[in-house]
Amino acid sequence: MNNFNKEEIGCHILDEGFTAKDILDQKINEVSSDDKDDAFYIADLGDILKKHLRWFKALPRVTPFYAVKCNDGRATVNTLAAIGTGFDCASKTEIQLVQSLGIPPERIIYCQIKYAANDEFDSEVELMKVARGHPKAKLVLRIATDDSKAVCRLSVKFGATLKISRLLLERAKELNIDVIGVSFHVGRGCTDPETFVQAVSDARSVFDRGAEIGFSRYLLDIGGGFPGSEDVKLKFEEITSVINPTLDKYFPSDCGVRIIAEPVASAFTLAVNVIAKKIVLKEQTGSDDEDESNEQTLYGSFNCTLYDHAYVKPLLQKRPKPDEKYYSSSIWGPTCDGLDWVVERYNLPEVHVGDWMLFENMGAYTVAAASTLNGFQRLTIYYVMSRPMWQLLKQVQKHGFPPEVEEQDVSTLPMSCAQESGMDHHPAACASTSINAWIPFL
Repeated sequence: MNNFNKEEIGCHILDEGFTAKDILDQKINEVSSDDKDDAFYIADLGDILKKHLRWFKALPRVTPFYAVKCNDGRATVNTLAAIGTGFDCASKTEIQLVQSLGIPPERIIYCQIKYAANDEFDSEVELMKVARGHPKAKLVLRIATDDSKAVCRLSVKFGATLKISRLLLERAKELNIDVIGVSFHVGRGCTDPETFVQAVSDARSVFDRGAEIGFSRYLLDIGGGFPGSEDVKLKFEEITSVINPTLDKYFPSDCGVRIIAEPVASAFTLAVNVIAKKIVLKEQTGSDDEDESNEQTLYGSFNCTLYDHAYVKPLLQKRPKPDEKYYSSSIWGPTCDGLDWVVERYNLPEVHVGDWMLFENMGAYTVAAASTLNGFQRLTIYYVMSRPMWQLLKQVQKHGFPPEVEEQDVSTLPMSCAQESGMDHHPAACASTSINAWIPFL
């Protein structure tokens, strides 16, 4: 991995006393002074480093392989490469991006067989393709899981059952193809950590069958689906408290198996401007509602509500007064599609045209999957990092995490834009009016 600098990745290093929230406010003022309403992202690369540290504290035996498809921004990928992350690629373009940063093949997985060291398979058809085109590839067998308690189920499309897995291992042996490990994914938005227990147990069974056939297997990929924010029912540490003893039981530390997983990045804050407002009177809905429209859309930055069933929560840039009334509000995108309903009936203080709203924990898939429907362009991203985090990043790149940082409580590291400004949701009596807003976001 080559050294990089802040100019190369387009990152603004914050001077002492300045935060990502200061840059966000500055950009809003610049846009507003130009009489524009363009939405944009603030990406705190220091937050990626913070989450990386949190990962190693919670899952010390599991090496993260970042899912490039969720956000292939060069600054994001460059930052992760600098701190030693592996990469889960799903296309030739993604592989080329990672390789351009000097990442060796052993730090790349789930790739086109011609371009990386490891590839996943779950069917005999895939095995035959490998046998014809890249017989020396090292394969990982993906098994199906019980993902019935996940928000987004994946095993309906991916993964082989235990019975099929045994047959595939036998076929791979006949074809003289090397199967080095097992992978699984419990689905995005997993709501039951016990799902991991059964999946790891099944992976152990496949490992044992592979050993009987003659394979020497040394890689276990426990997939993704881990929460990237605190605003979820099942916290990250609640999941890892189940995963860790399960791994110790079925794959003890001295068993020679390397364990990896596939996290995504959600260190972006989306800033959007209210461009229209409509008050829905009580006789229409049973109570007065407000509709706001913004310049972002389900076909842009809010595609996560469709693809991942995400529930995004708006925060006002300006902190409401403690006694301010709240209204049942809906937020719409600016397209011509009546389905472009971003947030439904969420309690907010009265919102006005020209106000700015913030959405945290964005970036994972929201950037990569955004379209240009109705001519709305993809958003500008401003990358920032505090100077202490920049210095830590450079140190980690050269020497790894120093012991004092590994022991540091992640809560003492820099906070998000909304946390910095105290923009939490304030308890207030909800008035009998609701507001809908259209906000232009991609």
